[in-house]
Amino acid sequence: MKVGGGWVWRLLLLSSLTVAIVAAHEREPELDVSDDDSGLDEEELKVLMAEDGDEEEEEATVMDEEPAEEIDEVATDSNVTFQVMYKTPVPTGDVYFAQTFDDGSLDRWQLSKTMKEDADEEISKYDGKWAVEPLKLNKVPGDQGLVLKSRAKHHAISAMLDKPFVFKDNPLVVQYEVNFQDGIDCGGAYIKLLSDAGNLNLEQFHDRTPYSIMFGPDKCGEDYKLHFIFRHKNPLNKDVEEKHAKRTDVDLKKFYTDKQTHLYTLVLNPDNSYEMFIDQSRVSHGNLLQDVVPPVNPPKEIDDPHDSKPDDWDERAKIPDPEAVKPEDWDEDAPAKIEDPDALKPEGWLDEEPEFVSDPNADKPEDWDEEMDGEWEAPQIPNPACETAPGCGEWKRPMVNNPQYKGKWKAPLVDNPNYQGVWKPRKINNPDYFEDLQPFRMTPFKAVGLELWSMTSDIYFDNFIITSHKEVADRWASDSWGLKKLVASSNEPGILAQMRLAAEERPWLWVVYIMIAFLIIGLTVLFCWPKKLGYDYSYKKMDASRTSIEEEQEEEEEEEEEEGAAEEEDKAAEGGAPGAAKEDDEVEDHDAGGDHPEDEQEEEEEEDEEDDSKTPERTLGDQKEEGDAAEESHQQAVRKRRVRKD
Repeated sequence: MKVGGGWVWRLLLLSSLTVAIVAAHEREPELDVSDDDSGLDEEELKVLMAEDGDEEEEEATVMDEEPAEEIDEVATDSNVTFQVMYKTPVPTGDVYFAQTFDDGSLDRWQLSKTMKEDADEEISKYDGKWAVEPLKLNKVPGDQGLVLKSRAKHHAISAMLDKPFVFKDNPLVVQYEVNFQDGIDCGGAYIKLLSDAGNLNLEQFHDRTPYSIMFGPDKCGEDYKLHFIFRHKNPLNKDVEEKHAKRTDVDLKKFYTDKQTHLYTLVLNPDNSYEMFIDQSRVSHGNLLQDVVPPVNPPKEIDDPHDSKPDDWDERAKIPDPEAVKPEDWDEDAPAKIEDPDALKPEGWLDEEPEFVSDPNADKPEDWDEEMDGEWEAPQIPNPACETAPGCGEWKRPMVNNPQYKGKWKAPLVDNPNYQGVWKPRKINNPDYFEDLQPFRMTPFKAVGLELWSMTSDIYFDNFIITSHKEVADRWASDSWGLKKLVASSNEPGILAQMRLAAEERPWLWVVYIMIAFLIIGLTVLFCWPKKLGYDYSYKKMDASRTSIEEEQEEEEEEEEEEGAAEEEDKAAEGGAPGAAKEDDEVEDHDAGGDHPEDEQEEEEEEDEEDDSKTPERTLGDQKEEGDAAEESHQQAVRKRRVRKD
């Protein structure tokens, strides 16, 4: 296979570019805050990076974990590779609740002091610990969040809204951040929007406290969920029933295992449509009337609970043919297997030899007690005499299928003429039927609470916001979660480290890596390895020797031509006109004699000599001068030949 040099250069260039990209990615160069991965537009980044001397600003760095204490203080550490300016976000629109925890206090929040019902006394208390602290990884100095600190305990904490939310004409937008810093074995990180009941007491907040909506991530075993549950009140009997939204359209596992801060958003509209987002990407959507279980509105008709199937109702679609008769030659007692009548005993079969014999080398154990253990018998081993024989012991014919076997006779099935179909109870009007076309208008709420049980600690919550405008929530996310995403992106491992981490979760990726490596090596060898090295070398060597031989031959021909030219000049100098006439005769003979196999150089020399012979007669002085010149040229030619020979 012959490959052009251009392919080799392209492969080398591609390899060098790949190595450069990997090296640059692993060095983690200084990132610009205007990176597209931030999710922030240009104006928002300018606001974040602007140095306002009148407001307190704090500096978030990858290397420096201490917040800046002075307003205009800027880190000058040469080890800092990424910097963003952080300040506590402030909502830009009308909100019902906003909480950042950056002040380090829980003054607004109330710990539950009650006990969980229907639980053992040892675990019924809501004694789980809460704390306000920064993230463990990818921290943004100056930013803090609410952290669930205990494991295998009940936790309950809640806070009042600035004003109650009434489900009427405005959408509901609920948004907050969660980070499973140590992963999650079993537990949830959902929030409850506590209903505006007259007797709502946050100190008595527990699992049965009425809520309007429950939203957020939850995990148990290998079941990863994003809950959206709302409580709907029956307009007839005033009963309250939980309605669960359908499962998300994407796999949620990575959001529970990557130890990154993720943004959870619920948007509920007055037209009963809803959307759920993770990290500002929609993962589920639907309608409260069609996409919840159980449905909001009951069916108009139900099965009559008092209706029962009649005794003579025949549901059999097929029945045995009553007119069918068993054939006379049908033998129900014939065995399924019989001995092969054509089988013959192999030659050399040892009928008298048993298949197993007692081990002659076995000895009775010293601690064997015949009274307790019985009479000792040597263990059985295969009979050595049977090793070379086709078999030992009594020979029996092999069993084969009985061609006369038919089994128990059954009448063939035919259509049932009395078939009435599968019985169903008759339908009646549902006495509990109602039609609620506005399930969005649920019970107002005035508090937000976290009531959780978890087998894993250090679950991080931050930047709660409840509003009626998605734009307000998006701007709030840009000012808070967007900066965390920037810092986390700057601290992501290089390509090789990411490949290794991916292979730890999916070991089969090692096979893919090895196959790709062999493919690259194979392509490199195919396109870059020299082909037929010995042949090329010998070919070039032969060409070189052939060239040198041709050059020597040309030199010898030139020497002979020069010698001949010198002799001709000498004769011309000595003989004058006769020599010229002789040359004319030779020219004429040459023209008359036809073509001769002579070199082109000789023909050119003869043409030159013929031209000279056609010139006018030269004077004696001219002939003498020409004779001297010819003699001198002859001497020079002789010297050249000697030099070349040497």
